[in-house]
Amino acid sequence: MKALVADDDGTTTLLVRRALEPSGLDVSVVHDGEAAWKMLASPEPPSLAVLDWMMPAIDGLELCRRVRRERPNANLYILLLTSRESRADVISGLDAGADDYLIKPFDHDELRARVRVGIRVINLISKVRQLRGLLPICSYCHRIRNDDDYWQQMEQYLSQHSDARFSHGICPDCLAQVEADFNAD
Repeated sequence: MKALVADDDGTTTLLVRRALEPSGLDVSVVHDGEAAWKMLASPEPPSLAVLDWMMPAIDGLELCRRVRRERPNANLYILLLTSRESRADVISGLDAGADDYLIKPFDHDELRARVRVGIRVINLISKVRQLRGLLPICSYCHRIRNDDDYWQQMEQYLSQHSDARFSHGICPDCLAQVEADFNAD
């Protein structure tokens, strides 16, 4: 599982990285909000992000808002790690879209425990997003009947109900048939 640590302080990123790696996470470190956003908006983003609130370019609060607004279906657990400690700051951070909030200086055991919670949540969400049950499919056109009793393309239905992405090609058997049909004309 990929994790992102975004903090402009090199010592903090080193300490957080060392705390996360024993959990088996593949940890990437960046030092500003713009670099963090590029990773979070990438085709294969991390599943866990530990973000500082105060960073150059884009702060952690804006990153939370942007992720929740522009990637609403992202399976991403965000922990804000910051020196801002007032009750209003905690509420602002959670309202912006953070899943957890930890105040610097942090306790390494508490950080590891909160990360384990994040990993459990990510794993649970991954299981929930799997399609299960009976899917009514037309045997001729292969469209799927959705919950509103409308028939839609299989790719569209699966994209809406899972994290699946599609590319199209032609299998060898169909290619042979298409070539045969083309040559027969």
